[in-house]
Amino acid sequence: MLLCAVYAGAWEWWPLPMVEPDTCRDTLYYTGEVSVLSSSGAQAPSLLWHNRQGNIALQPHSGNLSVGIIKPATRPNRWFDYDFGVVLCGRISGTQQNIVAPAISGTGYFRELYAHARLYIVDITAGIYPVSYGPGDDELSTGGLLFSNNTHPIPRITIGLERWTPVPGLFGYVEVKGGLTHGWLNDNAPDIKGTMLHHKFIGGRIGGKLPVNISYEFHHAAQWGGYSTINGDLGNDWQSFRHIFSAQKGGSTQSDQLNAQGNHILSQTLCLTVQGDRWHVDVYWQDIQEDGRPRWIGTGQNSKDGLWGVSVIQDHWQYIRGLSIEFFNTTDQSGPWHDRDGMVFGGKDKYYLNGAYPQGWTYFGQIMGLPFCLPFNSRVIGGQAGIKGDIYGYQYRAVCSHVRNYGTYDQPIQSDNTAVLVEVRKHIEKAWGLDFSLAISGDFGSQFGNRFGAMMTISKQGILKTY
Repeated sequence: MLLCAVYAGAWEWWPLPMVEPDTCRDTLYYTGEVSVLSSSGAQAPSLLWHNRQGNIALQPHSGNLSVGIIKPATRPNRWFDYDFGVVLCGRISGTQQNIVAPAISGTGYFRELYAHARLYIVDITAGIYPVSYGPGDDELSTGGLLFSNNTHPIPRITIGLERWTPVPGLFGYVEVKGGLTHGWLNDNAPDIKGTMLHHKFIGGRIGGKLPVNISYEFHHAAQWGGYSTINGDLGNDWQSFRHIFSAQKGGSTQSDQLNAQGNHILSQTLCLTVQGDRWHVDVYWQDIQEDGRPRWIGTGQNSKDGLWGVSVIQDHWQYIRGLSIEFFNTTDQSGPWHDRDGMVFGGKDKYYLNGAYPQGWTYFGQIMGLPFCLPFNSRVIGGQAGIKGDIYGYQYRAVCSHVRNYGTYDQPIQSDNTAVLVEVRKHIEKAWGLDFSLAISGDFGSQFGNRFGAMMTISKQGILKTY
């Protein structure tokens, strides 16, 4: 019956898009955006700056202006394709300490500065560009446990198969992807400079055009190298890179020599996809590991920790185009004891934290993984739900999250926070083709107190040239 469900056109031994005629053209776009945020409290509400690629300041009052030129990849049927982006952003932010002397600061940075080329099936990308390895919908999800959209894009060079690519001879029913990244954490964190990022991943997917797909991904990432004011040179040579690549002992600190050089984090994602005509449902499970050798997802001491979610995307009924529900837990961490009474239990994993890198798994002060899970508040449990759609040209999304924090095993501090966000976007052609967006958000609970804020954004994109 399964074979009967597969139509004859599917029996193409290597179904790459390059076998189809190339009817697309390359297009160069311009983009501009201005946003203004104002809120009560010591910081802006969390969902106004969570997973916005570090482009919204944490301060309660801020404004952003960005301009750029973008050339997207538009030729999938050609053996060679390329894209690039240059987007420059200026920001002013402040806190109203008192009426006479408000604290105001300004900064400028590249939101994007990258070039990407695809040679047949191999991708090479260099520069500052947004990357998300989370399993859910980027607009509604909390983001992945290892990487999310919560920080500024990291300068990096990546080579590999970035998209799901069919295995030759298996008619598209088995696909793979994988890649290797070298990055630079150039935020000059306190007490340490020149930290680098190592990341490699590999994945497989079974199903192809069948209505049910199963995929698995394995990610290994590590902070390494740099120069510490406390520990000196943390290892920046090729030998250190070999240690990082294979998670071996080495380096100059006692912890690196006993365990593994650098700050290593492993993560696996298992996803079941059910798809039909213009709709699909993803059910996913992601874990996090920081101890010893890799273990299969769902096994090991910290198997209770992870991220579980369901995402629904459809295009038949515009009023509700996406739904997402996620639950996350990082409270176990292999138990409350690393060693006790002469016995090693291997607990107190302290996700995202490492003795050689006091800033933890952060970039420019923001967590690179799950936004709710901070290096010094890494034991959290909670969930997030979201919905998005289009009502008579008004595109909306609504997100609500609740998290309970337990600090760490060494410093247990209990608090909770409920966050809500409602955002509406509208394209108005008669207003010079501008896009208007209004986001209203609030936090409620003992973690931040009650605070409210709103952000107004006006943006425009247009075609500079088609060729």
